[in-house]
Amino acid sequence: MSKPNSELDGQWTTNWDETYSQRTRKMTSSIIRELLKYTQQPDVISFAGGMPAPESFPIREVREACNYILETMGPQALQYGPTEGHPPLKEYLAESMQKYGIPAVQGNILLTNGSQQALDLIGKVFINEGDAVITGRPTYLGALQAWTLYGPRYFTVPLDENGMQVDKIEDILKQEKVKFIYVLPNFHNPAGVTLSLERRHKLVKIAAKYGVFIVEDDPYGELRYEGEDIIPIIALHKENTIYLSTFSKTLSPGIRLGWIVAPERVIAKLVQAKQGADLHTGTFVQYIASDICNRGLLKRHVKYIRRLYRERRDVMLAAMEKYFPPGVTWTRPQGGLFLWVILPKHVDTEKLLKIALEEEKVAFVPGTAFYPQGDSSGRHCMRLNFSNATPEQIEEGIRRLGKVLMHEFG
Repeated sequence: MSKPNSELDGQWTTNWDETYSQRTRKMTSSIIRELLKYTQQPDVISFAGGMPAPESFPIREVREACNYILETMGPQALQYGPTEGHPPLKEYLAESMQKYGIPAVQGNILLTNGSQQALDLIGKVFINEGDAVITGRPTYLGALQAWTLYGPRYFTVPLDENGMQVDKIEDILKQEKVKFIYVLPNFHNPAGVTLSLERRHKLVKIAAKYGVFIVEDDPYGELRYEGEDIIPIIALHKENTIYLSTFSKTLSPGIRLGWIVAPERVIAKLVQAKQGADLHTGTFVQYIASDICNRGLLKRHVKYIRRLYRERRDVMLAAMEKYFPPGVTWTRPQGGLFLWVILPKHVDTEKLLKIALEEEKVAFVPGTAFYPQGDSSGRHCMRLNFSNATPEQIEEGIRRLGKVLMHEFG
């Protein structure tokens, strides 16, 4: 085996830190991704990730779809595809969304690599340095991570049990020229709350009054465990709303499939941005998803995971009532994967996480992760996920976490 050429040893080499673009200074790592190295340890019970239950994945259905596609449409499925997405899958999505009142047709749908890419494309197309963006307080950390790179100024609005406090949005709009309002209306991540119908109507009116569009992020809409579906925001004002959703929470996060619904002229601009990023979403995974959807297997699977996650939510809520000390409150989500815990204000959940991991082998996400940089409003809060752990693990994990809480301030 030959030795490496050492003729250039000791000569000039690139100082990589000095070559990065200025925008990279705004980049941050996701605390959830950082937590994975701890949560993958077999003795740690994790409520940190937003991961679906792995035992729920439709492995047999995916295997059958792969075999069928390769046998009947192999050359097409392994070829380049249109940036806009696989037409049969878009047709399925259009039909399935119409039952919720979403005005979707093939021409105003764009398939993406998960809804995370959809968020990034929105940032790339719409956000200039210094633009004002309104979000909830707290809000989805993936949106903050996608958009902070483009240099917006965040203005935040508090949440309560009925979702974003829409009345307070107008106070911001009177003072600032805002580019768009970002909303997670159903089973909010991280708060678990749902935006009421009354507030949806009010939000649409306020946004139209001030000439601001809405980004409606709806990854959990099909995971409702109780109550009635509420009309999507895009159905109230289709020309003023961009709607996002994903297969990650219903089919599998590993296939990385999401989509955007928007006015066709907006889709055209997003398509241009996507072409520069990846040409198109993977053809093969779109064929797989299309086959599973069009055979009715996804609808059956969603019914199954609704039952599974409802049970886990109920176990977590009951365990918290049993093990958490007085002075702790939490949301009671009607669906989705998360709930939000509020501790006394003197508690720092980042410090609490270290204790919980080291002493009790249990993990959660500290609340500050869900606020723009510099906002410490969520220091005394935490997000808990109930979909990824078994009922037995949930009971034991909440018992451990309750022990930590009792020791810290009980």
